[in-house]
Amino acid sequence: MSEADIKKSNVGFPSSKLIRVHPRWYSFIKYCEEIQNGEIERLKVQNGLPIIAEEVKRKIRFEKIENKESV
Repeated sequence: MSEADIKKSNVGFPSSKLIRVHPRWYSFIKYCEEIQNGEIERLKVQNGLPIIAEEVKRKIRFEKIENKESV
């Protein structure tokens, strides 16, 4: 969804307004930013708030190394 689409819909928030986020959601969001790539297989939620990620996996992508013949 583009920024223009968000502005047209009721789903997004205008960029000029701040919203309050519960500290547990903030902690979860920061954690997601830290891992950058990966999977959270189980997330326990109570009363609408994230409580614990029971199992976390990281995907690590390795660059393809081309096989060059030595001269």
